[in-house]
Amino acid sequence: RSYSSHIIITTNINPSPPQNPSLPPPRKKPYPQTAGDQSAKPPQTPQIQRPPPVLPPPVTSCEVDDTVRVPCGPPGTSRDECEALSCCHDGRQCYFGKAVTVQCTKDGQFIVVVAKDATLPKLNTDTISLLGSGPGCSCVDSNSAFAIYQFPVSACGTLVMEENGVIVYENSMSSSFEVFQGPRGDITRDSLYELMFQCRYIGQSVEVVLEEFLRVENPLPVAGLGPLRVGMRLGNGQCLSKGCDECNVAYSSYYTEADYPIPFVLRDPVYVEVLILDQANPNYVLTLDRCWATTCEDAYSLPQWDILINGCPNQADTYRTALVPVPTTLDLPRHYRRFVFQMFAFVEQNTKNQKQELYIHCSTTVCVPSPSGSCEPICMQRNVSDVDQKTIGPKMVVSSGPLVVSAPPEE
Repeated sequence: RSYSSHIIITTNINPSPPQNPSLPPPRKKPYPQTAGDQSAKPPQTPQIQRPPPVLPPPVTSCEVDDTVRVPCGPPGTSRDECEALSCCHDGRQCYFGKAVTVQCTKDGQFIVVVAKDATLPKLNTDTISLLGSGPGCSCVDSNSAFAIYQFPVSACGTLVMEENGVIVYENSMSSSFEVFQGPRGDITRDSLYELMFQCRYIGQSVEVVLEEFLRVENPLPVAGLGPLRVGMRLGNGQCLSKGCDECNVAYSSYYTEADYPIPFVLRDPVYVEVLILDQANPNYVLTLDRCWATTCEDAYSLPQWDILINGCPNQADTYRTALVPVPTTLDLPRHYRRFVFQMFAFVEQNTKNQKQELYIHCSTTVCVPSPSGSCEPICMQRNVSDVDQKTIGPKMVVSSGPLVVSAPPEE
């Protein structure tokens, strides 16, 4: 399902001359305009490609540190005037909040102020681009928290339309993201952001229209665990006191089948536990061979991304998976394996669109250690003799239900 929202902000223009904004003449049908290209072109219907972003309608947070605040409006702007500009007021000054704020001026300028905290993970403003390129189409100023764009409504690929006497100027802003390539698939942990914005000039007033999209895919069925009694579950315990160990607390409670599909923000920690079920033999040791992710419940489908290889973190992943020690106070601790990785999204190789859903799979065996060795993976062994061991039964593949890339929670 796809959800979209429209936010309309109306600003009255001072009726004293000049009453109309100094804008380029409108066309009956929309066409893209670029700076420096003034040659006449036949009208054409604009085709704006809108990949599925993962954000809800913008929610402005006014908790901005004084050292990085960007002033909004002229000095002395009142609280009401400030709110009309979609900005924040602390009783002393008007400033931009933690969102993407668009303003239209009566002399035909777009002003777009982008807060890096508008997404989770933080938006990399160096990757932002407009519908078109050219002089003035990049960031004009920035600090550690905000990036500012200002350009004429006729530049940077803006589409111009006339609708029943309303002059509409439309552009869009999108971010790119870093892609990690693996032998069986590509992933990313960066936010994907896109915003369509319009300036609508209606007589003596201006409307700002913003549109963002949130796509929620229909969940696929939960994967079965198969006849072999090994299970997988995800920890969801939360730290409620200062100084608590998040990793240990995470495994104090677990998601249930009814919780799937489970939403995670990109780079959120995903706490995975694999365990032997209905087996009380203390000599058995659960081992993980390979753990990987796919975009569907079929463990052998492509694309794939390795999380563990031979029981050890994938060295090719910049965001290294961590093996979590199992407390010895747990009953039969050797029947458990735990690890934590940071949530990611698969990227289609041709379109570079992000896949919103993934499944986790692990290939497991039951091991019996020898008197001189252990069943630990190579990355946790102190010497080569530790590999002296034997396995019982065939390898078993266990899978999770669907995890979905979600929007960050509203502040």
